[in-house]
Amino acid sequence: MARRERRGLGRSRPARTGGVTGAPLGDAATDGDSATGGDAATGGDSATGPVAPGDGSSPGRRGLSRRGLFAAAAGAAGAAAVGTGGFAAGRASAGGGSSPAVFFGEHQAGIVTPAQDRLHFAAFDVSSSASRENLIELLQDWTDAAARLVRGLDVTEEGAVGGPALKPPDDTGEALGLGASGLTLTFGLGPTLFRDRDGTDRFGLADRKPELLAELPHFSGDQLDAALSGGDLCIQACADDPQVAVHAIRNLSRIAFGRASLRWSQLGFGRTSSTSTAQQTPRNLFGFKDGTANIKAEETGTVDAQVWVGEDDGPDWLVGGSYLVTRKIRMTIEIWDRQSLDEQERVIGRDKGEGAPLSGGGEITEPAFSALGPDGRGIDVDAHVRLAHPTSNDGAKLLRRGYNYVDGNDALGTLDAGLFFIAYQRDPVAQFTAMQRRLAGSDLLNEYITHVSSGVFAIAPGIREGQHIAQALFED
Repeated sequence: MARRERRGLGRSRPARTGGVTGAPLGDAATDGDSATGGDAATGGDSATGPVAPGDGSSPGRRGLSRRGLFAAAAGAAGAAAVGTGGFAAGRASAGGGSSPAVFFGEHQAGIVTPAQDRLHFAAFDVSSSASRENLIELLQDWTDAAARLVRGLDVTEEGAVGGPALKPPDDTGEALGLGASGLTLTFGLGPTLFRDRDGTDRFGLADRKPELLAELPHFSGDQLDAALSGGDLCIQACADDPQVAVHAIRNLSRIAFGRASLRWSQLGFGRTSSTSTAQQTPRNLFGFKDGTANIKAEETGTVDAQVWVGEDDGPDWLVGGSYLVTRKIRMTIEIWDRQSLDEQERVIGRDKGEGAPLSGGGEITEPAFSALGPDGRGIDVDAHVRLAHPTSNDGAKLLRRGYNYVDGNDALGTLDAGLFFIAYQRDPVAQFTAMQRRLAGSDLLNEYITHVSSGVFAIAPGIREGQHIAQALFED
């Protein structure tokens, strides 16, 4: 704890790029998502830009390993079909609107990238029979495939329609003709990759595990489903076309066959935050604007201080990376919908129309917690906006990239819907955990939400050309 206090979240370092603030909902609504292109695009992660000639593989790399190609073919039987149509494999397809993201860079794309509209998030468990070499090979294969996917290409040169007619295609093909659609792929490593739940160091990585990468504590009100929580590895796929995001996760899962398997996944629609000043503030399923005060990519000093792991934070292999927290937050939609407008605004601490704080002003006006607004209302002591605000959390902020979700209905006929919360930060203990303890204790919003899944992952820094995901982790 002393080490965290020494470096302090509030102090600044030389600016790089990016922006951030947040908490699970509402003024957690002070957070953001991310969109087309890579993060370097707005200054921190990989950038959006023109596609260079070539097949999308990095120089000096060999494309998918033989095992990766075999895994993709073997995994075809278990992959669910999503769509058809398109053009020749191995070429960026016409159609789709968003520009391709640059995969390689100082930081991974999909963090401060302007938030896209769609999400497919997946957590994986590495096979109990996999070796360290198998794990490294999987990360190499994922790197090669991802570098192509973000450019609107199939996972290999042969792709969906260019291979032998009598063998399963390398690519499932449902994204043919859809273009890159601003796809970003962000990869993370869970605590159990370093030491599993039985305490076994399967891959010789235990001594390289970051001190801050630990399972999140239980918070008051949590009703977590273990089957929808945790994971050795994760992939966040964001795009402006849902089929492009699903295609990416589907094909990366096929490539992992025999080495890692899906533990759980989540589809999301309608970003619930903005990560760029060029984006309008979206709304969550409670109907309120979400992400008003989120850190924006253009706020490079804040991103540097609140999101990226610094040289004095350690470990060395994670410098330039971040920590990711995911929480699936179910909303009791039907109960919320029966509350008066006045009560809904009291719970959040903002007006529902413009998103202005009840203390007065406009949407971007800073809340005045001791003041009354023009209508005589103030911000309740337990309003979400107050408890999630940096002034209530020692200056801590989160870069949010959450999404709405609707997973049908339950047995009682009520909507299974809510927010899939995603937040990036430099220190999950001083930032998310401290903030969530406060929210879980007295947030008025707790009457209408339940946290049902949880995950925490170390996000390795950006990938250099010729290297693979988290390569420095495996080097002496």
